[in-house]
Amino acid sequence: MGVYWEKFKYFLTDLSQEDILRWLEEYKDLGPFPGILLPMLEAFIPILPLVLFVAGNAAAYGFFWGVLFSWIGTVFGSIFVYLLVRKFAQQKFMKFVANHKKSKSLLDWVEKKGFGLLFVLYCFPFTPSALINVVCGLSRINTLTFVLAVSLGKLVMVFFISYIGHDFFSIIKEPVKMIIISAVIFILWLFGKLLERKLHTPLKTKINE
Repeated sequence: MGVYWEKFKYFLTDLSQEDILRWLEEYKDLGPFPGILLPMLEAFIPILPLVLFVAGNAAAYGFFWGVLFSWIGTVFGSIFVYLLVRKFAQQKFMKFVANHKKSKSLLDWVEKKGFGLLFVLYCFPFTPSALINVVCGLSRINTLTFVLAVSLGKLVMVFFISYIGHDFFSIIKEPVKMIIISAVIFILWLFGKLLERKLHTPLKTKINE
């Protein structure tokens, strides 16, 4: 038991990008599965090093496939957590919220800001996205809005990490990277807002009818 605990503790605290690359190489016969599984696990165990997983995928699979596998893993993991919380915890939590104004104010704020707020939060690597997934699951935010925000926001985050690697300070030395990343964020934010509006319009029309 002690040996397994030590390995698990090392996995949580001392894992390096070289360790991830070695692990991906060992299990390369499984194809993209390891590259998808690691980012997915982070949605359930937030203390796992998502930045290293994404950077490792980009190094192991190449930029395009690394971004794709990391994006699939982290998005599906977030959606799974959201759906689990919504199914098993939302109803009980709402009874608690009814008697606590501060909790209700937080959820109302998240629901009111919707896509714009969630998209921005999911864009940044060090945002506690696991907590956001849970808060969204407990709130009454539209599922379509959540899926759209997490999909586009996580795409920016994964692209950001894969593009600059694990050395975040390199972006200071190469401002062109910052311009490209800012452009990607703006384009995806605008696309998401337009898509959200377009998808919600038929729903509003049906309700009014």
